[in-house]
Amino acid sequence: MERRNFLSHMGTGTLVACSAIPLLSSKPDSTSGILTKGEIQHMVIFDLIHEKGNEAAEKFLNDGRQLLSKIPGVRNFEVLDQVSLKNDYTYGFSMFFSSQMSYDAYNTHPAHQAFVEYRWKKEVKRFLEIDFKAH
Repeated sequence: MERRNFLSHMGTGTLVACSAIPLLSSKPDSTSGILTKGEIQHMVIFDLIHEKGNEAAEKFLNDGRQLLSKIPGVRNFEVLDQVSLKNDYTYGFSMFFSSQMSYDAYNTHPAHQAFVEYRWKKEVKRFLEIDFKAH
């Protein structure tokens, strides 16, 4: 169908429904996936000693989500699977912090330190940390 005929074939009901879709706010709230100035996104990409998708790998990822996402100051915690052919890491964790102070508190939190000591150091084969501040 040609572009110029598209609107005439959509019908008025579709146009009314589309106009009711809210526009994205330019000011993100605390649950949005958008960093505001001064906020930090902490990411780590990694490989496990376990085969991708096996029970031990899934347990590590789920335990990481359960433990780390509950640490005060952590927001938008995500467990990610790598899909890029340009990067050979397997998994990723990503999270947001409102400030350097909340990021520092996360790093020294007992739950984070225990996860690193008893799980990360034993089950992660290699990793790369990436930390960005909103520009």
